[in-house]
Amino acid sequence: MLLDPNINEAGIKICSRCIYDERVDGISFDSDGVCNYCHQVDMLKEQYGTGQHKGELLFSEIVEQIKKDGKNKPYDCIVGVSGGTDSSYMLYLAKERGLRPLAVHYNNTWNTEIANQNIKKIIKELDVELSLYSVEAEEADDIFRSFFLAGVPEIEGATDLAMAEVLYRVAAKYGIKYTLDGHSFETEGISPLGRNYFDGKYIKSIHSMYGAVRMKTYPLMTFSRFMRWTLIEKIKRIRPHWYLQYTKENAQQFLKDNFGWEYYGGHHLENRMTVFFHSIYAPQKFGADFRNNTLSALARMGKISREEAWKRYNTPPVIEDGLLDYFKKRLKLTDEEYLNKMNEPPRSWREFPTYKKRFELLRPLFKVLAKNNLVPMSFYLKYCF
Repeated sequence: MLLDPNINEAGIKICSRCIYDERVDGISFDSDGVCNYCHQVDMLKEQYGTGQHKGELLFSEIVEQIKKDGKNKPYDCIVGVSGGTDSSYMLYLAKERGLRPLAVHYNNTWNTEIANQNIKKIIKELDVELSLYSVEAEEADDIFRSFFLAGVPEIEGATDLAMAEVLYRVAAKYGIKYTLDGHSFETEGISPLGRNYFDGKYIKSIHSMYGAVRMKTYPLMTFSRFMRWTLIEKIKRIRPHWYLQYTKENAQQFLKDNFGWEYYGGHHLENRMTVFFHSIYAPQKFGADFRNNTLSALARMGKISREEAWKRYNTPPVIEDGLLDYFKKRLKLTDEEYLNKMNEPPRSWREFPTYKKRFELLRPLFKVLAKNNLVPMSFYLKYCF
C-alpha cells in the first residue's frame, strides 16, 4: 500500500537525509534522525576519497599496478558488461585509463534487445573483445521458477552470483588478477540485506527443493570456489566509482553521444527478469520497492530533494505491457499457479540453508580480504555481521 506522497504526512519515521524509513531492514537513527546507512556512505567516502584528490590518487595507483601485473598478457583486467549504464561506462573508463580490458557477459537469456545492442555497440566502438557465457535457457528458467515457487524475493540472486563466478573463471583462465565493477555506492547506495541475500548454498538449496532441471551449465559459486578465487588466485575486485567522481546522468549522455548507446528505461532494467522483479514481484508480493536505494542516494547527493524522492518512491512503478504474460509463459505457470504463489505469505532466505553463519565466523578474514580488494567491501559490510 502506498503511503502519503507528502513526506511530512507519511506517519512513519524517515531518515532526515535520505528516504530510508523504519521499514528498512537493520535501520537505526541517530539523535538527528540520520540513518545508519547514510553514515555508512559517509564512512566509505572518507575511506575511499570518493570524488576527491585522495580518491584519484588511490585509483591511479591501482591502475599502474594493473598495468604492471598485466604486462605481456593479452589483457590486464576484466570488465563485466550488461548493456547498462555503469558497466558500459566502466568499459570506456578502462580504455581511457590505458588499460587492456576483456569484456565479459553472463547471458541469463532474459536480456532486452536494447541491452544486447548496447553491448555490441560499446565493444565495437572501443575495439574490445567479448567473452560470452550463456546458460541454457531451460536451466535458467528452472532456477528462476524455483525461487518463485519458494516464495522468496531473491529471484535474481542466481544471476548476480553467476556473473561474479563467470568473471572469476575468465580471469583465472587468462591469468588476469583484476576485475572492474561499475557499482557506485554514492549513486546506488548499498542495498540493505533484508530481501537481497544470495550465495551458492542458498541457490543450490532452493533449486534442490523446487527445481526440476539438473544444473549443468549454470556456473554455481560454491564456498570452496569463492575461497579459490580470493585466497589462491587472488583476483581483486576493483570498483573505480568508489574512488572517482561519477554521475549516472553524465555517463548516459556521454555514452549516447559517443557510442549510440540507448537508455532502457530505469536502473538495472536492461534485463526482463530484473524488470519483472522491480515492477511486479518485489512490490506486489513483498511490499518492497528497491527504487528507494537510488532515490535515497540522489537525495543524499543533493541531486533531488527528499520531498521529490519520496514522491517518486510513492508513485506506482510502471509495468511493461506483456511482461507478466511473458514471465508466466517462460516459467510454465498457469494463471492459477501464479496467483496462488503471489498470494502466499512471503518467505525469507533465513528459512533456508546458506553460508551466512560461515561468513560471520570468518569475519576477520573477510575484513582483510575486503581491505585488499579481494572481496567487495559491500560484501563484508552486508554478509559478515
